[in-house]
Order: sequence, then C-alpha cells, then structure tokens
Amino acid sequence: MNGQPITEQAPAAPALRLGTRRSALAMAQSGMVAREVTRLTGRAVELVEITTYGDTSREALAQIGGTGVFVSALRDALLEGRIDFAVHSLKDLPTAAPEGLVLAAVPEREDVRDALVAHEGLTLDELVEKLAGAGRQARIGTGSPRRMAQLNAWAAARGAALETVAIRGNVDTRIGYVTKGELDAVVLATAGLNRLGRSAEISQHLDPELMLPAPGQGALAIECASGAVLPDGGDLAAALAALDHAPTRVEVAAERALLAALEAGCSAPVAGLATWSRPNELRLEGVVGTTDGATLLKMSANGPIVLDETAEQQATALGRALAARLLDAGAAALMGERAR
Repeated sequence: MNGQPITEQAPAAPALRLGTRRSALAMAQSGMVAREVTRLTGRAVELVEITTYGDTSREALAQIGGTGVFVSALRDALLEGRIDFAVHSLKDLPTAAPEGLVLAAVPEREDVRDALVAHEGLTLDELVEKLAGAGRQARIGTGSPRRMAQLNAWAAARGAALETVAIRGNVDTRIGYVTKGELDAVVLATAGLNRLGRSAEISQHLDPELMLPAPGQGALAIECASGAVLPDGGDLAAALAALDHAPTRVEVAAERALLAALEAGCSAPVAGLATWSRPNELRLEGVVGTTDGATLLKMSANGPIVLDETAEQQATALGRALAARLLDAGAAALMGERAR
C-alpha cells in the first residue's frame, strides 16, 4: 500500500490526581496549586473532589473535633492511593505528623490577617460607635473561639458594646448574614477572600495587634504519600517540593510547635504568628485566652534562624520555648480541656 508511513504517538502521561474539598475556597486554592504543578512538571492535574466530615456536619467545629475534620478524608484517599496528592489550608492540619504521609511543600504564604466584612463597609470602630448611638450593640459573627476571645477583649478594653455570635458555613453563607441584616459584621481570613477574588468586600483588615491569626493562617499545605512516584518513576514529593517556600515553612513550623506544645484543645482560643524581624531572626507571638475575652495572655519570643536543613528544628524549638513560658504564666487554666 502506497502512502505516508504511520507514526505511532506515545500515549499521554496520566494526569496527577489532586484531592481537594468541594468548597469554592478549597477548589480555588487547589486550582492555583494544580496550575503551578502543571507549569513546573508539564503534567496535567485532575481535581478529585472529596467530601469531609467537617463539610457535612452542621455542628460547631469545637464540638466535632476541630481542625482534623477537614483533613482525615483526604488523608485516607492518599493512603488508599485514590489520589496522588492533596491541598489543605495549613491551619486545618492537626499538629501530629501522620504515618505514611509527607508534607511535600508549603508554598509562599498569603496575607495572614483576619478581615472584617461589615454593614455599609464600616470599620470595627465605626460600626461599634454607630450602633451605640442607635442604642444597641454590634453583633459580629465568627466560628472561631480565637477570634471571639480577641474581639471580646478589644471591646472590654474600650468599654464597647459588642456581641460575638457563633456561626458556620462557607464564605457566601457567612457574608450573607451581613447582607441580609442578620448580623452587623463577620470576621473571615483575608487570604480566603483574596483567593476567591472577593477582597473588595473587606471593610477592614484587622491588625495582628488586635487580632492575632491562627497558627498557619494564610498558608497552604501540599501533602502526598511517603515514597509516592510519578508515572515515569520520579519521586513525587521531590517534584512537589519545587513549590516550597522555605521562609513560610519555617514560620508555620514555629507556630505549629507552639500550638502542639500547648496541647490546645479544639475549643481553645489560641493564636500564633511568626514573622521575620530581621533576615535571620524570627519573632513569634502567641495569645491564649478565654472566649469571653476576660483574660488574654500575650507573649512573644525572638530567635536566630539560619535557613539551612536545621531551620525547621530551630523554629520548632522557638515555638516550644514560647509555649513553656505561656504555660508557666497560667495558659493551661485558660484553655479548658487540653488535647492529648
């Protein structure tokens, strides 16, 4: 038979399977990571939506187990080989290292601050003052004991009339409480609003001096199974490590060490933030309090950090040292039941 020779094409490499929660925010975060993995590796990435217990339960997070409820289903999928890697909000990760899994990358952190989304775009001061003039207190929604503690402490220090209201739900649901007039404002993470393209709805970024964020806030965690390989036999964790941002990984190592050493239960109002005060020095701030804001214990510590293979251990030591000081000052009595 005459004609052109037939050229066999090599089959396309199978797509990498990225496990993600189904929420709009989780999908946006995972989509960002997927595009970066494709750019770096040349491999297609398929998003695999996984429903976690935290997504389906309507109970308060403090009652159903806190952070791990958004993570366990994804980790099960990794260990069972149903997905190749997963993307989490790092503040959702339990501090205990899981057997069989590796934290392959912590990308560069987004804005760590909390944000106020308020009626008429008012700041916290403006909102409280306006409603006090109308003869009522401001009602501010949040699902976080940490945020409640610091908002209530702020109000108590100023003699301001403010009520914190426990809420749950996705970003649309929470902001909906304000737009429908059920609440005067809600507090959300700035990073999440930025990633959803909704930063224009922020009335005020809350300074960490007023509202210290949760350990790991604004950071993502990329996790895979230990020893997982790419279709060509390459090491998956090594490939994903190209997305790692060493300064961010060190910051969150200090914050998570603080949280772990405090053995804080899921309902404990605990905040922690590490920042680089100088190129080779980390400043770690910690807050432990009571939800009503009556007692708020704040401390900080500075430590030299060299960005080498021991950097995470150095940061962990700083976190544990600050936790020890907080515990010596009575933090355990403020946190209620501690996690074991």
